Amino acid sequence: MDQLSAIRTFVEIADQGSLTRAAETLDLSRAMVSRHLEGLERWLGARLLHRTTRRVSLSAAGEEALPRLRQMLALAADLQAAAGVRRSEATGKLRVTTSLSFALSVLTQAVVDFQSQHPRIEIDLLTVDRAVDLVSERIDLAVRITNRLDDGMVARRLATCRSVLCAAPAYLAARGTPAKPGDLAAHNCITHAFGTRSVYRLGPSDRLVSQPVRGTLSGNETVVLKQAAMAGAGIAMLPTYFVGDELRRGTLVRVLPGHAPEALGIHAVVLTRQHQPLPLRLLVDFLADRFGGDTAPWDQPIP
Repeated sequence: MDQLSAIRTFVEIADQGSLTRAAETLDLSRAMVSRHLEGLERWLGARLLHRTTRRVSLSAAGEEALPRLRQMLALAADLQAAAGVRRSEATGKLRVTTSLSFALSVLTQAVVDFQSQHPRIEIDLLTVDRAVDLVSERIDLAVRITNRLDDGMVARRLATCRSVLCAAPAYLAARGTPAKPGDLAAHNCITHAFGTRSVYRLGPSDRLVSQPVRGTLSGNETVVLKQAAMAGAGIAMLPTYFVGDELRRGTLVRVLPGHAPEALGIHAVVLTRQHQPLPLRLLVDFLADRFGGDTAPWDQPIP
């Protein structure tokens, strides 16, 4: 048995959730896909999939084997590249996840531009409002905005995410504009269910203070918070990458400009530093260059 072909077939089945779709993607017969899978299971001495007439799912052994088999494929690709066997053009498929607001504002265009340079790299871009498990959901790259990464995560900092407090002009005309952080207690503050919750951490950066806030509306997605703020619901803390145009147009107004919210890191989170496939390395390098470290391209001075 060609073990690499069998491993590649199993990984494709896991990604597609179907032997038939894997066969179509790999341009193999379904019988050959089944033969590769059975040979790999014999080689490993374990059943890797649960199969029914409608679907396939990973067994416990399959869940454990999948990330290691991905690493074996990546190592094989590296060896081929070192020996000059690999094609000069990078190929492969990546599953990438981030928040909806970051995908809408920044990441989608970056991915499109990346693929214009590497047209043989396929990307599944998934937007979620939570931190996903990279192994169980078969994610190659998660772009996360946080200052609280787990110790076991492998991450590369891409840029800094800065935020502003802002509100619609109509809200401020009706309720007044806060002059100091303590004034927020008298305002309706729109909060993020998983992020800011009931506390805003405000600067200067070397003297951050925690300001309790309250309000009648919270949400689990930044897109919702922005829409609520524009509708006049209250004061929201929103990232500059997502509200720069509204601030320039005046449909949102910056509040407490001398007390900037705590800056967060934008990180590329991957499963391992070793044996990363070439498409993944290329994408992470591209995003690091694109976003420019601590001076992100979307952070232009706001009047």
